[in-house]
Amino acid sequence: MLKGKLVQLKAVEREDLPKYLEWMNDSEVRQYLAIGISYPLTMTEENDWYESMLKDKSRKTYAIHTIENDQLIGNCSLFNINWKNQSAVTGIFIGDKNYWGKGYGTEALRLLLYLGFQEFNLRRIELGVFEFNDRAIKSYKKLGFVEEGRKRRAIYRNGNFYDEVIMAILREEYLEKFQKEDEERWRQY
Repeated sequence: MLKGKLVQLKAVEREDLPKYLEWMNDSEVRQYLAIGISYPLTMTEENDWYESMLKDKSRKTYAIHTIENDQLIGNCSLFNINWKNQSAVTGIFIGDKNYWGKGYGTEALRLLLYLGFQEFNLRRIELGVFEFNDRAIKSYKKLGFVEEGRKRRAIYRNGNFYDEVIMAILREEYLEKFQKEDEERWRQY
């Protein structure tokens, strides 16, 4: 659907579900996810998620595939889309740990921001990230997200409570940072 240099965003397919199930049940991957899902997650629950995702008009979800070998490595979404207020929440995860810390997630989110601001005409995109996820926070700041606040001691992980950092980027901030790059990128196609 949308290609970068490292990744492409595609529609989520039913065939992707076993891989998602594997990742959702991996404790190292799960520790970074804000979603409240049962553990262990079952294939029935994963199928239910897939069916609800297809029907949800306030959600746009994409599978993240590598350009190099078309391998599924994660997932990203715009959800709780408020079309009237032109706002959404975003979430992303790279489930394949071989691709952690190598720019794949940053580029996938960059492509998702393009869709949100340029295709869906959103004005504001926010996210929540745990304070201990330094790699993600660095990536979000690189893309132009700004910390707006914290939900203090809102998340319990590994025997401790942690803050959830709330970050957001506005359309004008996105355009200031990426409009020239967008124009050059899409001129190629």
